[in-house]
Amino acid sequence: MPLDLIIVIVLLALGVVFMLIEIFLLPGISIAGIAGAIFLIGGITYAYLFMGTTAGNISLASSAIALGGSFFWLLRSKSLQKISLNTNIESTVDNSSLQKIAVGDTGTAISRLNPIGKVMVNDVVIEGKSVNGEFIDEDSEIEVVKVETYNVLVKRKQITEN
Repeated sequence: MPLDLIIVIVLLALGVVFMLIEIFLLPGISIAGIAGAIFLIGGITYAYLFMGTTAGNISLASSAIALGGSFFWLLRSKSLQKISLNTNIESTVDNSSLQKIAVGDTGTAISRLNPIGKVMVNDVVIEGKSVNGEFIDEDSEIEVVKVETYNVLVKRKQITEN
């Protein structure tokens, strides 16, 4: 009986540790999460099979309390601040070249707009977006419909015949 108790405690402890590693260090479904689930399920199943229903219920409740309690303890502790990212990004994107572009200007699609690609307007290469979602082939003539913060909305230039 004491050996069974030690096995259950070790399996549940490993399960809780691996689940916390999965949650805080390796988010997503990874080996740690799968191992944690296997250890937790294995420990609870072992307790039900070899120690009885009462021990199984106790191990189920204690593993839930241990996992929840350690989760909230780690959230409140300062230990995660040592590995967390605390840097604030202060820089901005230089979009001063957009001031050279106005609505109605014409240019050329440098890459295929699918519906987003590179365009050249007034000797400025900028990201262009097709205004109605149409695909515009490379080297097509385009017209600026709207100048946004970081890109321009364009449409295919209508060719007028004289």
